[in-house]
Amino acid sequence: MQFDISAVETSTMVFAGTLVFAMTITAFILTAAFAALALLGVGRLAWFIAASLLLGLVHGINETWDRLLHHARRVELPSDFPGDLIGQPSPSTGTYPRVVLRDS
Repeated sequence: MQFDISAVETSTMVFAGTLVFAMTITAFILTAAFAALALLGVGRLAWFIAASLLLGLVHGINETWDRLLHHARRVELPSDFPGDLIGQPSPSTGTYPRVVLRDS
């Protein structure tokens, strides 16, 4: 049986064409939305990983610094170490310490 397209009314063909066009646009929009959600998920995952690594790095540095300070507190200086040198101010030239002022 052969189908004669000229026997179909124009309004039926317009309706069918509109449905096909609507399905095509819907498929395109769904694909674009899915791709946007996938990219958003990948970006969020990458941000979460980067933030976790950076936060872990900062916590590690803080923990190491804290351990170093606790260790430094426990260190005792030998008795023959001249304590007068600790905290002795260095000589200065006034407001500009240890700077030679050539233009003045």
